[in-house]
Amino acid sequence: MEVVTGALPSVITKLAGLAAGEYNLQKGLKGEIKFLQEELESMKAALEDISRTPAEQLPNNDKIWSRNVRELSYDIEDSIDTFMVQCKDKGLGKQHGLKKVIDRSLHLLMQPKVRHKIAKEVREIKSRVMEVHERRRRYEVNLGVDKPVTVDPRLFTQYTEMKELVGIEEARDEFINNFLTQGNNVPMKQGKTVSIFGFGGLGKTTLANAVYEKIRAQFDCCALVSVSQTPDLKRLFKGLLNDFGKSINEQILDESRLIKVLREFLQDKRYFVVVDDIWDISVWKRIRCALPDNDVGYTIITTTRIADVAEQAGSAYKLKPLSSNNSRKLFFRRIFGNENKDNNEEIEKCPDDELAEVSDRILKKCAGVPLAIITMASLLACKVRNKLEWYVVYNSVGTGMENNMDVENMRKILSFSYYELPCHLRTCLLYLSMFPEDFEIDKDRLIRMWIAEGFIQWEKQGKSPFEIGEFYFNELINRSMIQPIYNFYTGMVKSCRIHDMMLDLICSFSCEENFVTILSDIDSTSPSSTIRRLSLQNGKKSHVMAQATRNLLQHARSVVIFPAAVAQVPAAGSCRFLRVLDLEHCNLSHTDSLKYLGNLYQLRYLRLYSTHISQLPEEIGNLQFLQTLDVRSNPISILPSSVVELRNLMCLDIDETTRVPNGIGNLTCLEQLSWLRIDDSTINIIEELGQLTELRFLRIRLDKWNDKLLGCLHKLQKIQELDIKVHRGPHNIGGLDAWVAPRHLRLLKAEGICWFSTLPAWVNPSLVPDLTCLEIAVRELHQVDLDILGRLPALRSLWLKVDNKNLGILQGLIVSPGSFPCLEFCHFVKFVWPVVFQKGAMPRLRELWLEPLFYVREARGVASSDGGLDLCLGNLPSLQDVFAELRCEGASKEEAEQAKAALTHAGDMHPNHPRHSIWIDYEGALAPVLIPCVSFFPPCAIFSRFVLLQS
Repeated sequence: MEVVTGALPSVITKLAGLAAGEYNLQKGLKGEIKFLQEELESMKAALEDISRTPAEQLPNNDKIWSRNVRELSYDIEDSIDTFMVQCKDKGLGKQHGLKKVIDRSLHLLMQPKVRHKIAKEVREIKSRVMEVHERRRRYEVNLGVDKPVTVDPRLFTQYTEMKELVGIEEARDEFINNFLTQGNNVPMKQGKTVSIFGFGGLGKTTLANAVYEKIRAQFDCCALVSVSQTPDLKRLFKGLLNDFGKSINEQILDESRLIKVLREFLQDKRYFVVVDDIWDISVWKRIRCALPDNDVGYTIITTTRIADVAEQAGSAYKLKPLSSNNSRKLFFRRIFGNENKDNNEEIEKCPDDELAEVSDRILKKCAGVPLAIITMASLLACKVRNKLEWYVVYNSVGTGMENNMDVENMRKILSFSYYELPCHLRTCLLYLSMFPEDFEIDKDRLIRMWIAEGFIQWEKQGKSPFEIGEFYFNELINRSMIQPIYNFYTGMVKSCRIHDMMLDLICSFSCEENFVTILSDIDSTSPSSTIRRLSLQNGKKSHVMAQATRNLLQHARSVVIFPAAVAQVPAAGSCRFLRVLDLEHCNLSHTDSLKYLGNLYQLRYLRLYSTHISQLPEEIGNLQFLQTLDVRSNPISILPSSVVELRNLMCLDIDETTRVPNGIGNLTCLEQLSWLRIDDSTINIIEELGQLTELRFLRIRLDKWNDKLLGCLHKLQKIQELDIKVHRGPHNIGGLDAWVAPRHLRLLKAEGICWFSTLPAWVNPSLVPDLTCLEIAVRELHQVDLDILGRLPALRSLWLKVDNKNLGILQGLIVSPGSFPCLEFCHFVKFVWPVVFQKGAMPRLRELWLEPLFYVREARGVASSDGGLDLCLGNLPSLQDVFAELRCEGASKEEAEQAKAALTHAGDMHPNHPRHSIWIDYEGALAPVLIPCVSFFPPCAIFSRFVLLQS
């Protein structure tokens, strides 16, 4: 199902199933279904032809006809789906005795009536189809010009490091020198507020983020938050406290109390805050109340598009467009990649002389705006390198735009790029209008919504729907339609954002096509006679509209409601054709919104994350088409027994404290299971786990180790991410030794008391080339093992625990040149001093933990000429953070202080001036030393960091 063709692809497939004899239809009806199938296939082809022309270039008759066909397709699919559900024995599987006999008899008696009804509906549909066909003939619908679409073959675009962003270093340094220093790079002691302003897409957020990363080590605490046009200040204040590492009771604090907590916390701290995307000076004044003036010093940077807001917020800095040469660098590097990497000339040249002239003309239309340059370059990167083809793009974007960028011209560029997308990507992109501005959209959440809506056709492609969904997601990244956000520790894309200018565009398209109806304080769209998809956002002013639209929801396919609009949650029974229901963070503890959940027979996706529910209704077993069930962050002790009847379930997300009933092995379509808790009362589930052979993602918690688990894991050959947590019992040493990881393993965490005896033989670059995140305990580790780990080509995060000291293995280890080429996060646990990092090792390492690092007198001088005190941290060129706990045994206090001083000196002398925190454990009594004066930041603060490249 696509925004271009409506539900026609799935309708045509379902009509074929009806005609094939699977259902006992009335005589003569199959011929009429065959007619419908052929007629709809012709309409689908016509819609695809029309879709290749931008909407503003289409005649009105084409638009009207296209919209009518799409609406008709939705109604046809609703009728077919209703018939298919009525032909199944809904809910009879769990009944027994006389009631089951009576219900089955009534069901059989109803079958002739159902078949008569579908025959009548098919004939009515045929009449509507013929009327649409005749209308097309009467008004001579003209098809648009055919334009070939080339699909980008690259799944991932390699996003650069901050230091490699075109033009960002010079802009960053100019900003710091002019506004944030007193001269000679000496930081200002007094408070300072500076506002960056400029046109949308110039790179205000990118510059603010670059400054943030450059100078945040100079402050006690720092935070980066975004405001947007629809600010939620309570959420923003909590985000500030979270980034500062300040824990709070989230349930009881209102806005005024949050402001008070922030002021008290920051009063004696040198702090640094970036407040991004301010639209209203009154909103800024409320935020400023939470950021106190103090005698220690602070720096506040804001960004805005509005000059008046910037001038009232503080010192105003107008961001300039990219220079001509930097524009060329950004443009050519995005298109040609490494082909242009070795260009060392001052003037950036096009690697292909034939394309030089047209490239310059296109760049003039982009006027130095990074968003425009990246959008155009990403579009051209998907096309053949042909001069005439590129001139078609140049001429299609618009006239009179040279060196003249405004909102209208930016919209022309974004609109053209949108219409150049293949139809299936357009549909997936439009679905993002379900989410509000500046919302971080979880990748897995979005893909599973696409699957539930039917946007992803996978039956004939030999891959799982989620794999194809990932391909679509990565395509949108490659084409710069969405901006990726990476998980710091794994390096994998975990979510995305969409630039607000692109979001404005797709919201308007969604409204025109009746694709999504949005109700919010800012961007409400007027609902049509039938709502297909509803997004209820900031509902303070939209409750009247919400009430008025409830009777229009009968044919809704997706409903997403955000916490601010929780009061407008419709009763589940009012949406008979619903496929997607997402109520994340909506408090349902005092409502009966889920009372009729079991009646949503078409539901494919149900997300009740953090909705304060304590149980699910037993009737959830009626949802035979359900593919995704997410009930995490709820006080649910056990799932209802009927869950095991959900034979189409692909994703089950629950808390590790929630138990599943016996029979989980029936869910053979499961690809993701998180968490599966196994204790004494659910021990039999281990054997059922081996039946779930489609699993790609598994998190499992065991109260104590069970050897049967190993046999089950051998059967799960599609596993890509595996997390095993063993909570209690004796240390299990060697329980996983016999397991061999599948080749496509990307993540392994063996937590708790689960140990490998030695480094497994499958930990080898040729056997697990995609391994990105590894968290294991290996009882005995030697130099050769560390060298093997260092050759893993994709490893980005390593948590490695050893027991060498207790085994009497006291020699230190050397991290060799060229090893760990992609590692950014390293946590060595229970290693023996010294661990020496040679030049060329871990070139991308940002964060290093040595906790604890055993300082044993006998181990001194093993690897270093100066007595073993130099770990050579200076050889780690990207290092940003060092945390170390020294545990001294057999060494004097003086020797321990020397070791601590050596680490401190290494941090001080490092050219990056990394933050470093060092503890000494004198027989269990920790003595922390924090250098410089910076507070420890929680992992969540790291996870929240993202780079909006050149936008």
